[in-house]
Order: sequence, then C-alpha cells, then structure tokens
Amino acid sequence: MKRAIIWSGVLAAAVAGGCATTADRAAYDAKATATIQRDFHARGIATMDRLEQDELQLACTKYRDHLPADVEKRLAAQQAAAIRLPADGKLSGDWKRGAALAENGRGMTWSDKPGQPSGGSCYNCHELAPQQTSFGTMGPSLRQFGKLRGYTAEVQKYAYERIYNSKAFTPCSAMPRFGTSGTLTEAQIKDLVAYLTDPESPVNK
Repeated sequence: MKRAIIWSGVLAAAVAGGCATTADRAAYDAKATATIQRDFHARGIATMDRLEQDELQLACTKYRDHLPADVEKRLAAQQAAAIRLPADGKLSGDWKRGAALAENGRGMTWSDKPGQPSGGSCYNCHELAPQQTSFGTMGPSLRQFGKLRGYTAEVQKYAYERIYNSKAFTPCSAMPRFGTSGTLTEAQIKDLVAYLTDPESPVNK
C-alpha cells in the first residue's frame, strides 16, 4: 500500500492543476517517476524496492483507482489466489493480543530492525472498540464486527482473508496486503481475527 500511496500522491499533485490529456499524463507520470527516484533513498530496512509497483499497483496508478470491470475481475482473482489460509485450519487466536496489535502503529520504517514484529496500525483507519480515544475514518467502523455478522467460521474466514489481502476484494483498496506482503505473521492475523470476532472482545461489547 505504501508504494501505491507514494505514487498516487505525486501523480495527484501533478494533475491537480486541471484536466490533462493522455500526452500530458504521460509527461506527468515520467516527471513523477523521476522525482521519486531522485528523492527516495535506501536506508535501513527501507530499500528501493518499495518504489517498484507490481501489476496491480501499476493498473491502479494507470486508471486512477477506477479499473475497467474486466481488469478488476482478473486482478481480484489474482490477489485471491495469493491468500494462504492457516495449515492447521484455525483462523482465530487470542483477542487480547489482537487488541494490543491493533493499537500498535510501529513497524516497516527505516529505523526498525530486520525481523522486528510490526504492529497492525488498525486504529489509523478504523473505529474498533468503545474505549478508543481516537481513530481514523479512512476505513469503515469495525465496532461490533462479530456481533453484527455472527460468530461463525465463515465470518472468521472472511476477516482472515480481508486482513491477509484486502485487494482480493477491492483491488485498489487503500488497505495494506498484510499477509501477502509479510507485514504481519499468520499468528498475528489470527489474533486480529479474534479481536474482531470473539464475543468477549471489547469490539463486540
């Protein structure tokens, strides 16, 4: 997601002055690419590969997040195929660990050590539990997630897959591909699923 945000931000600024022709946009894209490559540098675990867009990110950049239906269908299927469900069949972990993880915004920055666990940063985009003092609104509220949807295996599977790779559902979603990217481990995703779907979790109170 971070790569998509970097590119989208620069490109949006480039076209903000008014409507652009295809030639104009190509020129803006080239200028944005040159600017990014000039100003971003490898440091710590933040290497230059973070600027490389995969096929999905390139498509979202090209179509400004409004994919043609056939492209969206193909890329969504591609992303769904990348989801790996737990081999042990268990989709839910410990909601208490999940709560701490959801409130942890640390990780994936140049100053982090290789292998250091990342946080989920869920509060940056979602309302989760009633005791939250602040939260982002970029994503939908997740209050009473399990209570509203049911405490079923199907709901757990949906939550796991959505956290693992949200782009399997909405290809140009701003939500990170936590599992596909390796940002969160299988165990961490299970804990977040528990936080959302366990009836004892504060999310469902």
